[in-house]
Amino acid sequence: MFDKRVRVAGVTAVLLALLAACGGGHDGDDTVHGLKDTLRHVTRKTTPATRPHMVRNCTTRTHRVGHSSRSGSGSHRRTRTWYTTERYQDCHRVRHGTETYRKEIRPERWCVRLDDVNGNRKKDDVWYRVDRTDYNRVLDADDHARVQFVPVFPATGC
Repeated sequence: MFDKRVRVAGVTAVLLALLAACGGGHDGDDTVHGLKDTLRHVTRKTTPATRPHMVRNCTTRTHRVGHSSRSGSGSHRRTRTWYTTERYQDCHRVRHGTETYRKEIRPERWCVRLDDVNGNRKKDDVWYRVDRTDYNRVLDADDHARVQFVPVFPATGC
């Protein structure tokens, strides 16, 4: 039993190491370079919404528990049985009105449009979603400057 746990832990450690080596974030870390064309920042959009408000409701309940003890041996063996009442908490979640929250309709996105993508002069006006730090770095670059970044979602546009 212990040997099996050690093997499972070892396999898990190896898989985690492989995932960490692969990056696990930017789908293979394929960098893209090209000439800065246009930037677009799509703001986050929310709306008020309601949902059920759930609260924990506990009730103290009881149940009867039987106990027994044996004494003696052979034909003089005797079993004594007695009962006690034990208390326990019966808890579950119940709806208690509603609560309001902000529901996200559209997440915030940062997008960059490039010309001459990866040196291909025919590949112009390609949109890439980037993270905020890459967006700010490209924003500070001059127009038509060569920029390089790792897209959040490769070639999905914006």
